[in-house]
Amino acid sequence: MSGEADRGDDPAPGDGPARDERPAQSGSAAPDEAPALDGVIHHPTRLTLVAFLSACDEAEFAAVRDGCRVSDSALSKNASALEAAGYLHVRKGHVGKRPRTWLSLTPAGRQALARHLAALQDLVDAARGAAGSVGA
Repeated sequence: MSGEADRGDDPAPGDGPARDERPAQSGSAAPDEAPALDGVIHHPTRLTLVAFLSACDEAEFAAVRDGCRVSDSALSKNASALEAAGYLHVRKGHVGKRPRTWLSLTPAGRQALARHLAALQDLVDAARGAAGSVGA
């Protein structure tokens, strides 16, 4: 083992309760409830993957791995979780005789990222509003 932490691991059991990993339905929350962050995308490695893939139609596995600075195993594990949620499409093929894997966001994945980012923006806006009302 290299001593480097696998950035794709889930939090340790003692790190607190796990967030709900069901996809959020909207980015806007009612004033008395928390913004609807997407638990599947919210995981740091998955958020990195989705953000990276949002900038392209499709990317080869090695390019995603290098661009996101994750190990092969972390990328594979998190890509599987995103694929199971319907957010990621995995395409396998060959270049010459060498096997290759390409990853791309599905339309549902792009929409989920947009909702997640909107929920994060709602949090920022709420913080700005709260900070403004403290000084009033």
